[in-house]
Amino acid sequence: MEFSSKLLEKAINEMAQLPGIGKRTALRLVLHLLKQPSEQTHFLSQALTSMRDEIKFCKNCHNISDVDVCEICSNASRNHKIICVVEDVRDVMAIENTNQFKGIYHVLGGKISPIDGVGPSQLNINSLVDKVKMGSIEEIIFALSSTMEGDTTNFYIFKQIKDCNIKTSTIARGIAVGDELEYADEVTLGRSILQRVPFENSLKNN
Repeated sequence: MEFSSKLLEKAINEMAQLPGIGKRTALRLVLHLLKQPSEQTHFLSQALTSMRDEIKFCKNCHNISDVDVCEICSNASRNHKIICVVEDVRDVMAIENTNQFKGIYHVLGGKISPIDGVGPSQLNINSLVDKVKMGSIEEIIFALSSTMEGDTTNFYIFKQIKDCNIKTSTIARGIAVGDELEYADEVTLGRSILQRVPFENSLKNN
């Protein structure tokens, strides 16, 4: 693809690095920005810069936040004795949209995947285990996607906390095997949270 401007080419190359964005889509987006008032592009640039430089991760649950402790963890009306374990912040958003879960979350930041070079030490697992060992948690809900990597991660965490005398459950299989939570409709996901089953039952079914 030939470009008449090095500035245009650089902008397109940077845009094309975003997931799901090819060169043609990047070209369309960049040309769209060129047609807009310059202020709009500046606002976009400033918003992205501020997000990257100023955003925080909650020191309790690792969710994205503007402050040290996110709004969910600092909400006294939430049940802080029930933790829903998810892969990333998109899953927190998906579950929150159901309005069916009133506990708190723990964001792992990924799933165990040896083929991708992701091991337990690269995820936020130790901080979860430490919370459980402190003795204030009554239930852990495993809400990772029902993939091999998700099941492996669930089982690894389960082994770390199985002697802590707490309830462990997993979302009901209303979510199809292999599906990601963020793509589930709100009704199905909400029912899966409410109709969660003991984690040991999921082991028997595998």
